[in-house]
Amino acid sequence: MLVLGTLMASAKGLVPGYLRCEYKESPVTDALRPRLSWELSAVENNQVQTAYQILVASSIEKLTEKDADLWNSGKTAGRSTAQVEYAGKPLASRKVCYWKVRSWDKNGLAGEWSKPSQWEMGLLGKSEWKGQWIGLDLDRLGRGKVYHLPPAPYLRKEVTIRNGIKKARLYVTALGLYEFTINGKKAGDAFLTPGWTDYDKRVYYQTYDVTADLKAGRNALASQLSYGWYAGYLGYSLLVKNPVVRAFYGKVPSLKAQLEVEYADGKTETFVTDQTWKANQGALLESDLLNGETYDARLEQTGWNMAGFDDSRWKNPQVFADKVEREIQVYPGPPVKITQTLQVVSRKDRGNGAYIFDMGQNYAGIVRLHVKGRAGDTVRLRFGEKLYPDGRLMTENLRMARATDTYILKGDPADETWEPKFTFHGFQYVEVTGLREAPTDQTLLGLVIGSDTPKVGTFQTDNAMVNQLYSNIDWTQRANYVDIPTDCPQRDERIGWTGDAQVYVKSATFNRDVASFFTKWVVDLNDGQYENGAYPLYAPRPNLRKTDTFSPGWMEAGIICPYQIYQTYGDTRMIRNGWADMVQFMDFLDVRSKGAYLFKENAFADINPKGGFGDWLSFGKKTPPDMLASFYYAYCADLMAEMAAAIGNAKDQQRFAETGRKVRDAIRGHYVDQQGRFKCDQKAYGNGAGYVDGSLGFTGHTQTAYANAIYMDIIAPADRTKAGTYLTELLKENGDKLGTGFLGAKPLLPALSATGHSDLAYKLFLSKAFPSWGFEVENGSTTIWERWDSFTKEDGFKYNAAMNSFSHYAFGAVCEWMFGNAAGIVMTKPGFETFDIRPEIAPDSMGRDGINHLKASLRTINGIIASEWNKADGKLTMKVTVPVNTLAHIYVPAGENTQLLVNGKQLSSSAPVKNLGRRDSCTVVEAGSGSYEFTVER
Repeated sequence: MLVLGTLMASAKGLVPGYLRCEYKESPVTDALRPRLSWELSAVENNQVQTAYQILVASSIEKLTEKDADLWNSGKTAGRSTAQVEYAGKPLASRKVCYWKVRSWDKNGLAGEWSKPSQWEMGLLGKSEWKGQWIGLDLDRLGRGKVYHLPPAPYLRKEVTIRNGIKKARLYVTALGLYEFTINGKKAGDAFLTPGWTDYDKRVYYQTYDVTADLKAGRNALASQLSYGWYAGYLGYSLLVKNPVVRAFYGKVPSLKAQLEVEYADGKTETFVTDQTWKANQGALLESDLLNGETYDARLEQTGWNMAGFDDSRWKNPQVFADKVEREIQVYPGPPVKITQTLQVVSRKDRGNGAYIFDMGQNYAGIVRLHVKGRAGDTVRLRFGEKLYPDGRLMTENLRMARATDTYILKGDPADETWEPKFTFHGFQYVEVTGLREAPTDQTLLGLVIGSDTPKVGTFQTDNAMVNQLYSNIDWTQRANYVDIPTDCPQRDERIGWTGDAQVYVKSATFNRDVASFFTKWVVDLNDGQYENGAYPLYAPRPNLRKTDTFSPGWMEAGIICPYQIYQTYGDTRMIRNGWADMVQFMDFLDVRSKGAYLFKENAFADINPKGGFGDWLSFGKKTPPDMLASFYYAYCADLMAEMAAAIGNAKDQQRFAETGRKVRDAIRGHYVDQQGRFKCDQKAYGNGAGYVDGSLGFTGHTQTAYANAIYMDIIAPADRTKAGTYLTELLKENGDKLGTGFLGAKPLLPALSATGHSDLAYKLFLSKAFPSWGFEVENGSTTIWERWDSFTKEDGFKYNAAMNSFSHYAFGAVCEWMFGNAAGIVMTKPGFETFDIRPEIAPDSMGRDGINHLKASLRTINGIIASEWNKADGKLTMKVTVPVNTLAHIYVPAGENTQLLVNGKQLSSSAPVKNLGRRDSCTVVEAGSGSYEFTVER
């Protein structure tokens, strides 16, 4: 359940709350000019901030106007409550900065100061790192017939701490994955640290406050390592039999850490990783992200991570010199964590000692095993998303990912509890074998793992199917936003496909706060950019297949994702930091088009697959991929022009505005016939060999073509209505069923709504027939599927298991229409400083399968927006919440002679909202902050 949090407001003035730095509460950062943000609350309606004042100090005691020794902004005119850059004294490594803020309201009244918050500076530069990379090469071990899974290295060191500890910080990173403990206690609660990057360019580190974990005297520093993305199995290299199936970046995981202790007398000590540590292997025999873990509890060395352990038989670790000049930076994203626990829903005895546990939800994560038995008993856990009709676990869609965890008991007479540390699976069902006694529901506990992106959206209706669909969308996002935006969490792939990411990014922002998540991943994307300027198919980019390069509809993520973060959060720093990369990509398109500002048929025939992936998993004749590439060319030029304006780059703004115009003119001249229909030269594609589903043939006259053209404003304004008509005709010819794939599904419903066909959009949205979103729900889904018909109750699994993921968020991009059209929450100025509430009310003709009540909310960077509508007793009621410091235009569907009540009173000049008149069969009102109820007699 989402608790958005209510900021308490005093009787007068503005009250700041939810103070954040770089999108996080009390973070560690290495941004030299960290960005600050806060939310405002007020009792009085129509409130705005007219000025603010920020104090930053080196201690709580100095956090006053008189003593603030780092920064006193003074009274600063303006409405900004986010993206406010620190402008005080230069900040050094390790500096702890305390801050607070107050705001002046529309009446010039200064509000009370916020509660203090803080941020801390990390290690600013590689020279601050004194520790060495250490590890233990166990690569010769673990060679099996199919998999090569060496045991995990264990590292330890005892240090002596003096009395009078004042402050202690632990800085840790790894090539691979690590878990670090001090005196047996895990540092932090993050999982899969330090995350996946292009390790030749950068690696991230975590900072832990371990002041309370140390004691005077002997202390044990210890770490387990795993192979992770650095040295383990990676992506679909298993499927394509790539000779580099594992150890893509390196063979040996290694650790770099330093513990810095400050004492009350002002002295400091630093303890680092070096050759004096000790190393060994232990109970963790196999450890791999894709294949799972094997743990033999009989091999545990009790107390190995505690002081006093005898490590005389352990080896000294190997020390590895840096072979590349990589950056070491603070991890900028949200930590990957165990975000939720799930109880077993049911279990079934399959006979022969096998049991199937149903966790009730398809998710990414692991399970905690609670078991009792004899030493040497081996319990195996296999994971799957679905069951066959006869109750067997379906694992074929995992391809070569073994996805198996094995626990070998030590024979504790009480009981034993175990969970893996360096793997995760995508699953709903667990097959358990090797139990000595019949299991109970307490045998397993589900541990949900994902990037800890705060929930910001809610969406609820009186339609059970729609509610389940929204749950499916959010769960799929959670399962795939694990450090990077993966395509799927279960099979031997799990990579950051750029096409999936770009079509879904706007939907993602409606569900969860993904600002820091994309702050991290956009760096991965820029790091993976090819020398010719093209963005890759996936990021990070380890080139899992020699043929992997780029694809239209995928590579544009490098433009679309930063643009969406700018739109949602008002973030211009991401634009500035990546501007050279984005311009290089646009240069690539210009060069690729050979000055024609158009991609004609076969323009991308030199890549694999020919033309790229196109409208992946669509039905029927294919939309020409080169035409879609041209659409994206124009669309990216538009976004670039808008972003150039946002950063004050007038020259590039003019350039890209002109590029967008030229590409549109070229598209209309080549791909549009005299009737305004899209066309293509089908003969140019021959028999379609080498193209995705090329044997089906190509035509420009498709649902995907018109949906994208309307969404991206490709067509001339005068032809917009005609394009909408063509789109509806194509849908009717297909039995009012969609035929779109990854690139066509997202814009389909928005295009229908934009051209006056909201009723048809609702019909598609609420349909339960194949193919549709409702079809998946009707067939028992708890997440979004890769294919429209991945499974049916009647026919089971219809497709090649190799391409049949049941947790794939791309088709969940319908969420954009749900919030933006059905709920009508439309941003009109970045950061939702201004926005429209313009809900499209579901038609009455849908009957019981329709929607009569809808309630949605979104916590923006300025606060909570809420939009609710209800049809009952011949009345339409709308309830709207507008955050402080924002302005909304609210569209109320009301006839000219229909009575409209606002908060129970007739709309008039004295109403709390301003009547802007009639527009598109609506009465439009302007409203500042507050909550409003509109009632219309229907």
